Amino acid sequence: MKIIEVVTDETYIDRIRNFVEKNDAPDFWIVSSEVEERKVIRVLVKPEQRQIIMDGLQEILLTSSTARVVVIPVEATLPREEEPEKEPEKISSAEITREELYDSIGKNARLNRTYLLLIFLSTVVVAIGLLKDNVAVVIGAMVIAPLLGPNLAMALGTALGDTELMWKSFKTGLAGMSLALALSILIGIFWPLNVESRELLARTYVGLDSAVLALASGAAAVLSLTSGIPSILVGVMVAVALLPPTATLGLMLGAGQIKLAYGAAFLLAVNIVAVNLSAKLGFLIQGIKPRTWLEKQKAKQSMTSYIIIWVITLATLLLVIYFHPDFIK
Repeated sequence: MKIIEVVTDETYIDRIRNFVEKNDAPDFWIVSSEVEERKVIRVLVKPEQRQIIMDGLQEILLTSSTARVVVIPVEATLPREEEPEKEPEKISSAEITREELYDSIGKNARLNRTYLLLIFLSTVVVAIGLLKDNVAVVIGAMVIAPLLGPNLAMALGTALGDTELMWKSFKTGLAGMSLALALSILIGIFWPLNVESRELLARTYVGLDSAVLALASGAAAVLSLTSGIPSILVGVMVAVALLPPTATLGLMLGAGQIKLAYGAAFLLAVNIVAVNLSAKLGFLIQGIKPRTWLEKQKAKQSMTSYIIIWVITLATLLLVIYFHPDFIK
């Protein structure tokens, strides 16, 4: 459970109380405020009620320019809540609100110095791991690399019809990939290529299993976020890392191994397309969508268009790989 805290004018108190009582929230109380004109209202809500309560509060406070809504986590509460006899009304399968998702995932779309520094460091680490054939070092770089974040943020932007988030995510992801690729090319030029490295050669071939793995991992990432268990993301980052194939592509280009670079490029492309496609489908299945009717229509159009584009792109890549045996492992 969580507490939704509302700071608003006293004129909204009765409307909020009636709405909360209508939706059977476990508890509701008013906290005294230093400013008499503004009141602090706290509502204890269950996971399945959270989005309904948040949407209702936004409707009630639509005309207020001073209201503030804050979601506060709750570690435990007594007495324990009894299980309901019938399944409560839910507007989505997610156990976290779109507002919480936006705050959590939206941070990954920020293009700042920390993001670029993490890309720089993780690229250096993964390049050394690939060249030295050290799987532990490669896995360590996969965990710290932030390249998965912008792809999930772009999928969320599509689900919400938020073009600003989509564009910001695209720019952040492109900047990260470009930096990782450029740095890998430089390392490939000045560092002798270890052609016997199994970790390196493994990223120069792609098959149907690669696409399936990327699809499953993208869906798992969305499921972990919408269920409020982000710790699973560590495993997802390792399962489908975008950094190793990017670094492999750069190392091969830097060393002049064009044929092997093609294989790495196809693996990277398949991973990017599959992760984006499954993430978008995951948000769609979990029922993550905007609040207003107009935003829903806009999001529906963008979601349909992007899913079709990603499906066609993935099918094209798989056909090219299938009819080009040199890329198949």
